[in-house]
Amino acid sequence: MKINNQEIKIERFDIFTYRRIRRSIGYLGISLPILLVGFSLIPFFKTQLQPSISHYYYTNLREIFTGTLCAVGLFLICYKGNGNRSIWKNDNALTNIAGIMALGTALIPTNPDDFSSKIYTLIPYPDVWLGSLHYGFAALLFLIFSLLAINVFTIGQENETRAPKSILNENNIYRACGYLIILFVVMVPVAEQLKLFPYSTLILEALSLFAFGIAWLIKGRALGDQGVIGQKLYQENNPVDTEKAISK
Repeated sequence: MKINNQEIKIERFDIFTYRRIRRSIGYLGISLPILLVGFSLIPFFKTQLQPSISHYYYTNLREIFTGTLCAVGLFLICYKGNGNRSIWKNDNALTNIAGIMALGTALIPTNPDDFSSKIYTLIPYPDVWLGSLHYGFAALLFLIFSLLAINVFTIGQENETRAPKSILNENNIYRACGYLIILFVVMVPVAEQLKLFPYSTLILEALSLFAFGIAWLIKGRALGDQGVIGQKLYQENNPVDTEKAISK
């Protein structure tokens, strides 16, 4: 690669490191609700199903909740994407902000059910506004997740013409995931107010995280990019999986 007429060597493995980071973020997002709900169903952990993912902060599964969110936050902050004049398409800025929001969501919990009990938190004060701050962090986090999927992930393939575009094209998946995140988040207060179904907040938050995780897994090429998968998802005609081929 040439920069200012000088040949600059870029390690090709760096590209695949980014893919692995993307996959890690995706797996963490999908695994969080699965682990919390799954362990809640096992009597050994002595934890009941909670009304929301945030309420797991006050259970025996707090470390899974905070640890996973902190890991996602650190990955997002360390992830250096492309810049853009528009903040709505600036990969680097959006992931940095999302990382900070993830850490805030993890370390500043929602309000407890019982304010009179001892609360072990980073900010040891039972003030209602701290719970509101938690939901502010979470709402902004999901908003940025949707922006990344809709505005940022779709940039790379705008002029791709190597293969016919399929309905399963990655850009269609990213947009679907982004809009689903918005839909599920908007439905949270509606479902809670109308009491549409039990554990509505928990379920809708989990679905939002699934959509988030799927977008990052596809961006990280978790299914590979060989043959039909490469054609359908990425408009590429790869006879072999590119990551496995170069890693040999």
